[in-house]
Amino acid sequence: MKLLAILTRLALAAIFIYSAYAKLKDPWYVFAGSIDSYRLLPPSATIWIAKTLPWFELVLGVLLVIGVKVRWLAIICGLLLAGFWLSMLRAYLKGMDIDCGCFGPGERISPLTLARDSLMIILSAVVWWTAGKRAVRSQHPQPQTAG
Repeated sequence: MKLLAILTRLALAAIFIYSAYAKLKDPWYVFAGSIDSYRLLPPSATIWIAKTLPWFELVLGVLLVIGVKVRWLAIICGLLLAGFWLSMLRAYLKGMDIDCGCFGPGERISPLTLARDSLMIILSAVVWWTAGKRAVRSQHPQPQTAG
């Protein structure tokens, strides 16, 4: 169980760090274009999110690598991913032929991107669950027997 907890936590961390990198390597307005194509937010919110979300993703990824407050981080990651997924689903169902913006420009929303993001939400849930299992065990240590 401990290995599963570490591997899933590091996988989720890698996803968030890579996502941040993919957005930060280009000027912020490239990501702003992807956000704006969803037609959900006013321009001021689009700009603010384009400038801050990649840094937030980077912080989440680094904190996951460090391993502090993992259950809380898993909840935050899962909620963020669920919001992205719902936005992508809305765009897909409306027939909008747009970039998802997940890992930088150039990836259109499709059943594959929706499935991939669903798996990332599940990964967040697994990280949350395995971190909880470890927390319960550390609160109730097994008694040591004298040898």
